[in-house]
Amino acid sequence: MIVISYDISDDKLRARFMRIITKMGAIRIQYSVYEINNTQRIVNNLLAKIESFAKHFSADDSVIIFSTDTEKMIKYGNAIHRDKPIVFL
Repeated sequence: MIVISYDISDDKLRARFMRIITKMGAIRIQYSVYEINNTQRIVNNLLAKIESFAKHFSADDSVIIFSTDTEKMIKYGNAIHRDKPIVFL
């Protein structure tokens, strides 16, 4: 399972991002936090789509993807500059 958290300032870009991840099976947990519990192939396809989508981000946009299996984080946009430790519970 992965958890996707995003902060995208542009309304149209944010709506497109939300549609992309929900089409891949993501379920909304909170307003900008989604979880996806699917096969590794689907998760890898989703990660590839997010990586190509991140090219359109402004300096204020960010996406953080948490993997609950490996306790690994992937950051895009402004989030890559925040290197503080995160606690997984």
